[in-house]
Amino acid sequence: MPSVVPPLPAPGRSARPFASTRIRRFLTAALRPLALCVAGLLTCATLPPAHAAAPAAEHPEVRGSVRLFEAWLEGQMAYRGLPGIAVGVVHDQQLVWARGFGFADVEKKLPVTPATKFRIASHSKLFTATAIMQLRDAGKLRLDDPVVQHLPWFTMQPVAPDDNAPPTLAELLTHHSGLPREATDHWSTFKFPDAAGLRASVAGRPTIFAPEVRWKYSNLAYALAGQIVEKLSGETFAAYVQRHIFTPLGMKDTSVDREVPGLAIGYGRRMPDGSREKMPFVDARALGAATGLTSTVEDLARFVSLQFRKGPVGGAQILSTGALREMHRVRVLENNWTNGYAIGFAVNRDKDRVFIGHGGSYPGYKTHTLIQLDDKVGVIVLTNGDDSVPFDLAKELMATVGRAVAKAATPAEPKPEWDPKWSRFAGLYRNRNSDLNVVELDRRLVIISPTATSLESQSRLIPIGGDRFRLEAATGGSAVGEIVRFAEENGRVTRMFTGDSFIDRVPSASPRATAQP
Repeated sequence: MPSVVPPLPAPGRSARPFASTRIRRFLTAALRPLALCVAGLLTCATLPPAHAAAPAAEHPEVRGSVRLFEAWLEGQMAYRGLPGIAVGVVHDQQLVWARGFGFADVEKKLPVTPATKFRIASHSKLFTATAIMQLRDAGKLRLDDPVVQHLPWFTMQPVAPDDNAPPTLAELLTHHSGLPREATDHWSTFKFPDAAGLRASVAGRPTIFAPEVRWKYSNLAYALAGQIVEKLSGETFAAYVQRHIFTPLGMKDTSVDREVPGLAIGYGRRMPDGSREKMPFVDARALGAATGLTSTVEDLARFVSLQFRKGPVGGAQILSTGALREMHRVRVLENNWTNGYAIGFAVNRDKDRVFIGHGGSYPGYKTHTLIQLDDKVGVIVLTNGDDSVPFDLAKELMATVGRAVAKAATPAEPKPEWDPKWSRFAGLYRNRNSDLNVVELDRRLVIISPTATSLESQSRLIPIGGDRFRLEAATGGSAVGEIVRFAEENGRVTRMFTGDSFIDRVPSASPRATAQP
């Protein structure tokens, strides 16, 4: 029988710098009457490790946001009795801030630090998708290959004989293959199937939907993707990701289905008496590609930083710029259009920001990452309590420390380049289809439609030299990204060219309107 641990004492707080050894210190009883935990603080780590200063970490707004988040999270842990949590905030190639809270082992009072290992569960899918993309770029597969092309034993039956398109690799990776969520009853029994059991589980079994009918999460789909990695690489899944992903990225504390030293103990949900069940180590076996990885905040920060890099494949650049862009692009939406899925990554929109990332749930562990690509900011939350709801924690971490880091790391916007002679381009332009008005604002030109119902859809002219501009717009329906230039005759502007099209200046147009600063 799994053991049961008593209610948790209140968590404490302490810190350690990234470059130091693990320093543990307990607060005195005068500060708190309960047993307190030392937690780690990690700052300014360049990835791969190089202890350069990160200016964002010392920014007053970042430091204030850290204090705000710490105060809130400590309250969450105290009132909810959560065992342990490790968090990290990444900006581009640096782990700006990370800290552990609470206990990796409640009975032994072992503190959580940024180096504490947690089962990261479905974050494993990100690494499986990365492996498939590597094999795709190596020419060993295509994303539109039917699964059965690589796994002849995949003999699941279509749910409808007249809608029997075979599931493809892309549909496995984006969760719209129509397959069942699970292979067997392993979440109930904790007895996951081996490769032979996985094969037996799909033999002649009906699918739930035809491919692309709707988004439907499937661990079985990623287990099959892991089997394809093994077949095409000639390596076990664990050996492949170690050699082609973990080692190049410097993820020294990440592994697949190993009960490694330093692994936090997983705890079940808090019961009415405040106790929690101590969960056993569970080997995911053939489901390892879907849910079997173990990692740390420090290691996952390296994977997050990969998402911000560009360049050809080589060394720590394990995927090309183009392959990463493919993985980040949303491929399928949930039926209510609230969120979607890319290749490996979950995608959700919150107001004007789009986030990629993933969550993870395993017996005794709940995890979540959120990544904002435009700001080059990512947050990581790893926990060892079944009721920790890490998505909520990650959202608050992003809204406080993440947002402050993004703001601190963004350079002051330079004043736009401006030549007073460009004022001559302002005016009304017309063709048989529409009117457009080029308006001079404060040292910049914008284009509006005078017949539009609002001014929200204005486009911007970005100078690129030689009286030429590049068109910028919020949406892609126009000639966004293309070159805008003007034709002149006898000192008068006569025509505006946008990409391959043109529109003529109205000679009788009224003098331009100039907005004052």
